[in-house]
Amino acid sequence: MNASEAAAPERPTSSTDLAELVRLLDRRGAVVLSGAGLSTESGIPDYRGATGRRRSGTPMTYQEFTGSEAARRRYWARSHTGWPLFARARPNDGHRAVELLRRSGHVGAVITQNVDGLHHAAGTREAVELHGGLDRVVCLDCRRTSSRAALDMRLDELNRGFRRPGAVLRPDGDAQLAQELVDGFRVAPCADCGGVLKPDVVFFGENVPPARVADCYELVDAASSLVVLGSSLTVLSGLRFVRRAARARLPVAIVNQGPTRGDDLAALRLDLPLGPAMTEAARRLGAASGSTSTSAPPPDRFPTAIGEPSADRGGARAGGLPGVLPPGRT
Repeated sequence: MNASEAAAPERPTSSTDLAELVRLLDRRGAVVLSGAGLSTESGIPDYRGATGRRRSGTPMTYQEFTGSEAARRRYWARSHTGWPLFARARPNDGHRAVELLRRSGHVGAVITQNVDGLHHAAGTREAVELHGGLDRVVCLDCRRTSSRAALDMRLDELNRGFRRPGAVLRPDGDAQLAQELVDGFRVAPCADCGGVLKPDVVFFGENVPPARVADCYELVDAASSLVVLGSSLTVLSGLRFVRRAARARLPVAIVNQGPTRGDDLAALRLDLPLGPAMTEAARRLGAASGSTSTSAPPPDRFPTAIGEPSADRGGARAGGLPGVLPPGRT
């Protein structure tokens, strides 16, 4: 860390006082930077949990995926297995609260590190998907993009009876599989040119497109504050925006259950469950009088899983957060 980064506003003792966050948001025009912790209440696992230590399992790198047909087969077999579980996830109270705050002007823009599309599904259509979205695939040869829903149907045709009940979803939207199942999986090529298909997301070892980073820097530069929701900030792609805000002496608030790499740069650090906390913040700011609709997914966004029962589309709901914080969280 250089001297300019160390010159961030002095950070108070870690707090659970939601009033501090409300006062920050009341300045209006905050930028939200969201991470995997915001989507756990929707049933999507995060990478590290409250301890900050990475969960078991190593994500596939871009170099592995592009350099090995066997690696691509393993990726798509696991991803095809986990997709129905991932696709059934719906926005939770945290996503809905962020959208209410955006509509009221307290939040000016949203940058998400998540690839689940849940901000868009909650109505925040202009949210910048820093790492892309799993609802799309891109051909590495002709560069055409297409929907994951269409690819899912093609993979079903090529691998009839492949999916089995009891799969456990992992943070990347895939599921663990025995190698003998992976070996027999058939991968679909690009329907246009026969090339290699890749999910339209930024893999580990791959760079976020520079233009997208530049757009996010502009959003942060124009913000009144930066509010981090549910990110450990371990990966530089998100941490750089916290550093940018700190250098400009913009207040940084981090709401996350567990330590983060940006804690020393934060003016406010809250350890609270995101759904209840953000819902209560929106209520106190008068932003909760509106409503967001998440009854139907965007077109082609969430296919119906073959052989899977339909699930509640409203997303998981955590316990309420009244005027005072829950015991044990103060």
